[in-house]
Amino acid sequence: MEIQIRKGTKNDLPRLLELIQELADFENEPDAVVNSTEMMLEDGFGEKSIFDFVVAATDGRIIGASIYYYRYSTWKGRRLYLEDLIVTEQYRGNGVGAMLFEETIKIGKSTKCTGMMWQVLDWNQSAIDFYKKYETKFGNEWINCNIDF
Repeated sequence: MEIQIRKGTKNDLPRLLELIQELADFENEPDAVVNSTEMMLEDGFGEKSIFDFVVAATDGRIIGASIYYYRYSTWKGRRLYLEDLIVTEQYRGNGVGAMLFEETIKIGKSTKCTGMMWQVLDWNQSAIDFYKKYETKFGNEWINCNIDF
């Protein structure tokens, strides 16, 4: 199986949204996705784009994606935030996640980020074990907060 890693395009958005829904289903939040291809088109390719992504494809079919954006830390400066790393279930365990993760790290380094941040669910042991391979620092002092509008 040959895997290509490439920058995401507008044409990839419908499949990207399918992967996002697959992730929401996996995380037991099937009704949480309110995003749409139209919103992603504006937010990823509009005048003030706020996210980017790379995809993994085989035989012309997208089987995974890394969705990221830049954030600013007052302590560390420019940081890359990995919003989601998704590999469709059928292709997990074949190194696709590692390829996407390493490409995202490469992007962060090439854009002069001081590091990368992300979250992982405390029950997702396979993901935790995956991230441990990269000498990840796991925090436990901060509480995640959000407000929906």
